[in-house]
Order: sequence, then structure tokens, then C-alpha cells
Amino acid sequence: MLPFSGALETVLMDDPDNAKAYLEEHKTTSALDKIIVTGFKALGLQYFFTVGEDEVRAWTIQRHTKAPQAAGKIHSDMERGFIKAEVYKYDDLVEHKTEAGVKAAGRYRMEGKNYEVLDGDIINIKFNVTDSKKK
Repeated sequence: MLPFSGALETVLMDDPDNAKAYLEEHKTTSALDKIIVTGFKALGLQYFFTVGEDEVRAWTIQRHTKAPQAAGKIHSDMERGFIKAEVYKYDDLVEHKTEAGVKAAGRYRMEGKNYEVLDGDIINIKFNVTDSKKK
């Protein structure tokens, strides 16, 4: 059970520009983050991330999801043609600053079809889909 004030959360949602000042003035905190995290855990959900040149995406999956099925959350062709997942941790990226830094530190790894995606993994999925129709 998570105690929270619906009235407080409403005030914060109605005036997001002044929410931080309101919380400081009243020496209180919002329970919304805790509700979301607790709800995700209770539902057995977690995130993994994909990173591109100009975009970072978070994908929601069930805990214990294998890499090909996680790839399928992005696109069904990625699951069907899954080859491997290049994986590193968010904490490693923070520590080493760049993907190249993560690789240089030996924290970048290749995982196969049996890899169970962990909460917060950053994944680059390698796949190949060929046309199954013969010409």
C-alpha cells in the first residue's frame, strides 16, 4: 500500500511550472514517482533502451523477456530475423561517457537468442530478414 494525497498530486499536475516551488514551500514530496516504480514492479515490467544518432527510446517489456522477443517490441521483423544483441548498461555509459568508452572498458558485449534482457539495458539489435519467397 502506498499512501498519497490525491489533492496534492492534482495541485502539482494542474500547475507543473510551479510544482517544484510548491513542494519546497510545503516541505513535502510527490508520491507519483514511487507509485509508477512500484506499479511497474508489481506488474513485472521493465525498460530497455535503444540509442541512435539523434534519438533515445525506452521500450517496456515483461521481466524475463529474451532478446529476440524484446526486439519484436520494436518491430516484428527484428524478432523474426534476430541475429544478436549488442548490450551495455546505462551505468557503464554514465561512467565511461560514450559508447566508445564503454567498448574500450570492455563493458560492451554480444548476446544471443537466450539472453534475458535486464532492466536498463541499452541494446543495439542486429537482424537480417530475407524474403522467403523464391523467384
